[in-house]
Amino acid sequence: MFTSLAGRSVVVTGGSKGIGKGIARVFARTGAKVLIAGRDAETLAAAAKELGVAHVVADVSHAADCELIARTAMERHGGIDVLCANAGVFPDRRLAEMTETDIDDVLGVNLKGTMLCVRACLPALEASGRGRVILTSSITGPVTGYPGWSHYGASKAGQLGFMRTAALELAPKGITVNAVLPGNIMTEGLAGMGEDYLDGMRAAIPMRRLGSVEDVGHACVFLSTDEAAFITGHPLVVDGGQILPESQDALGVL
Repeated sequence: MFTSLAGRSVVVTGGSKGIGKGIARVFARTGAKVLIAGRDAETLAAAAKELGVAHVVADVSHAADCELIARTAMERHGGIDVLCANAGVFPDRRLAEMTETDIDDVLGVNLKGTMLCVRACLPALEASGRGRVILTSSITGPVTGYPGWSHYGASKAGQLGFMRTAALELAPKGITVNAVLPGNIMTEGLAGMGEDYLDGMRAAIPMRRLGSVEDVGHACVFLSTDEAAFITGHPLVVDGGQILPESQDALGVL
């Protein structure tokens, strides 16, 4: 049995939809006190009401907003035990058409935003005595590539570079820093893509199904437990075996 997370304070950035909302839902089910953050006030408020959690409107690409997230968690829940730095954007843009603004926007949220949130939450995480930082990276960038996502892939690979050094710096403070790397996950954004598109995504996964947002949430919960206290600087792939085949032929013989 794992130690209960009931009563622990958990912050989930980008928690209004998709993987972030799934992470928040799983933590809320454990009895944790959850605060979700996001940029869209209306969507965020609706998600918070649905999940029964607290919320704060914030843009993680701005240091002041990250400080607001940390301060709100302290005021509402008395501290921070777990930070799930999940906020991310993934606009599609081929390199030849990519603008400086495109690059700045993606790196600003995905990489800079991760670093700013961790920095803002550090005092509370250290005071917790069992601080956990979990970054939502991706298989895209650290392991695989996809046309149109070079800026996204760079940001996700960058998160892992940050993770390793942050894990070293924060280990003496009793704070672990890990990452989850989702593969093809079923989110609201995929719902309207049609069955042919979804079938193609499923075909790339040895388990023959898309992951759920809760699959990622459960991985985050595990990394937050007392039993995972000796795991740090680790990228945990959550992809149903998607990165395992060396070619499509390998999937054809399963």
